[in-house]
Order: sequence, then C-alpha cells, then structure tokens
Amino acid sequence: MRGMIKALALVAVGGVMGALGVARATPEDASPYPNLGVFARALVHVETSYVEEVDQDALVYGAIRGMVATLDPHSAFLDPEEMRLLESDTDGRFAGVGVEISVRDGWLTVLSVFPGGPAALAGVKPGDRFLRLEGRQARDMRMDDAVRIMRGEPGTRVHVAIRREGEESDVELDLTRAMIEVPPVDARLLPGGVLYISLASFQSNTVDELDAALDAGVREARASGGVRGLMLDLRGNPGGLVDQAVRVSDEFLSSGVIVSTRARGGRLLSESHASRIGTRPDWPMVVLVNELSASAAEIVAGALRDHHRATLVGDRTFGKGSVQNIIDLPGGSALKLTIARYYTPSGESIQARGIEPDVSAPQDLGGRRGPEGAFREADLEGHLDGASPEGETSTARDTPRLPQAGAHDSSFASDSQGRTAYGVLKALIEARASEAE
Repeated sequence: MRGMIKALALVAVGGVMGALGVARATPEDASPYPNLGVFARALVHVETSYVEEVDQDALVYGAIRGMVATLDPHSAFLDPEEMRLLESDTDGRFAGVGVEISVRDGWLTVLSVFPGGPAALAGVKPGDRFLRLEGRQARDMRMDDAVRIMRGEPGTRVHVAIRREGEESDVELDLTRAMIEVPPVDARLLPGGVLYISLASFQSNTVDELDAALDAGVREARASGGVRGLMLDLRGNPGGLVDQAVRVSDEFLSSGVIVSTRARGGRLLSESHASRIGTRPDWPMVVLVNELSASAAEIVAGALRDHHRATLVGDRTFGKGSVQNIIDLPGGSALKLTIARYYTPSGESIQARGIEPDVSAPQDLGGRRGPEGAFREADLEGHLDGASPEGETSTARDTPRLPQAGAHDSSFASDSQGRTAYGVLKALIEARASEAE
C-alpha cells in the first residue's frame, strides 16, 4: 500500500509538470490525472500527518466507495466480505434473517420476505421499515452494513426494531438467523390442464430447475389430456443473473431478439436472440407481474410481451432496466458498475418506467387495494433515467382483446391477482379451442 501511495504522489507531480507544458488538451481529451493528483495529495497528507496511525486499506476502500456512491444506486464497491455475500446470493443459499431490503427516503425498507425464514415466522412484512439493528440507528445506514448485521451464523440472534404503517408503536423483534434456501422454482398442475410455475429469482440453477418443473408438469398432465396453458408467476422476483433470464425467455420463444443492451451514447453492447431448438409448445400463456418484479424478471416479461407470446397480468413492474458488471479488483474486492441500459425487443427502455401489464389487476389486500405508494426504481435517489437509444423509438404495442372470463379456483382463494390471471388464461384457452374448431 505504501508503494501505491508513492506512485500516486508521483502521478500528482507528473500532473503538475504536465500543466507547465505548451500543449493543452481540449475538454473532451482532458486527462483524468490532475484530479487523481488531488486525491493522491490528500491521501499522502492523511497518511503522513493524521494524529493517529491509519488503516491504509480502509482509506483506499473508503475513497473508492465514496467515488462510486456519486453514480447510480446500483453501482457499488464491494470489499472482500461483501463480494462473498454477493456470491452466496447468486447461489441461492445464505445465512440470515430472510428479507430483501432497499433504501427508501433514507430508511431501510423491506421489499420482500422469504417464506419460512426467520423474518416471515416473526411476522415481518413488505413495507416495514427498520429503525434499529442491534442497537444501531438504521436511518441512513448503508445497505451493505445492514446486510452484514443481518447475516451471520445460523442459530445466532439479531435484535431489530421496525416501524409499520398504521401501527402506533414500534415493533421490537429478536430474529434467529438461519440458513435461507431460496428455491428458484415452484410448480403445480391446476385444474383444466393449467401448469402454474413461480420463479422466485434468477440464480445459477434457475433454468435447470425450470426445465425439470416443465417436464414434470407435462408428464403429470398426460393423464388428463395434457398441458393446455401456462401461468408464469414473476411477482416479487427481484431479478438476478441476466443470462438465466435470456435462457428462460428462450424456452418460450423460437426466434427474434430477447433483449439488447446499450452503453454510453446508445452504443449497442450486446443483443441476445432466441433459438428454435428446445422451444416449448405454443401453449396459451399469462405472466403475472407486480411492483416488485425487477431487472431480469422484467427482461422475461418484456420479451414475452413484445413477441405476443404471453399476456401480462398484474401491476406495473419495478423499472430496473440497468446492467451491472462485476469487475474483480486486487485483494478479493470488486466493483459493481452500471455499464448499460437494457431494451426490450421493441426498443423500449424499462429503466425508471417499468412495464405496464396488458391486464391491470391490483392485488386486493384484505379490502385494501395495492400497491398504492409502491416503491419503485424511480423512487431511488440518483437513479438513471430511461433514455431511449439515439435514433431509435419505442414500438407501441396494442393491448390484446381478451374474452370475458370470471373463472375462480381454490388455488387462488386469497390471491386476487392469481384469480384474475387464471381467468384470463382459461379464456385464452377457450378462444384457442374455438379457433381450432
């Protein structure tokens, strides 16, 4: 680290010497080294003159963290421990209290609760705000620090205080950490040959689990006439690995663009296409989405909608349409950097906008209609806008005309969105059957 400081000091001197030369750079070609010189000088002063010994790793990590914090809310510096946490998340297995959190108006807010986890068993609900974690004030706490506190050895406890809308007093809870298993796929066969599949997240094994669930559903349905329709539930799905989202989309699309990404200035960075190989049958299909369907989930919803492969039912999605790349740094740390926006096949940017469903169906929460005041990407401080690539415009898509349907099923007794989606799908199945006659 001392060698790094000396090198930075030399850069600072070099920046000053360069300024004495005759040649002057234009603003577009201006070197970043003068600003690096400012940083180097400050670092040298702190290292040599501060009243006590300093942790040089902490200084440099803090400087990088502060630099990245000036960008969008999804870019971040990850120290080695935070990098290990990220890797455990993508594997779908970690020890903690079982909540997904984000920051809203400075408050750590619960976005979703993992079923069967410690938080769910204690009654924690989406929308709850953390006031204190282990005695520390949670207001304006960095999300990475909050995650550190809530993660830990299974069987150990973490004391939290939460505030819930409509409650007069704060709620104090002792949560016992446990291993949180996040199965990415849940599937069951419903009456009428309807295969219901819920995707909780896009982990490294999501496509394999989806394939197994589809194959099992097809086998089970053979005795009753086969699969007649598919419900794909992406509600509460926070996203995950983009390559898994592309492969999930490819399961149901035989050709065409699935998603494209564009970097600074609208430059095309990548474009993923569907392949006919392995495409599932053209079953009538609905996709359930809500305000917590984000990122990779929005890639799937947007692709299936734009290709007229599925009808979307539910609420407008979260609106996270940016792409992050993990860049390894020395010592096990990493930079999670937003490098692009992604676009649906029609050229639509979802960033800070979300996807409007074809059939709007707000969830009925015990007589209360949701998601009023729902927290989305556009509410995050410093979020990117949803600029379309230069020279391109989004392609409007007509909402399909759907037959009237009022089907009900006990599988969705307390799920009004599920009932609506099931009814829409049964109507689509009936319409398909009528066309075949």
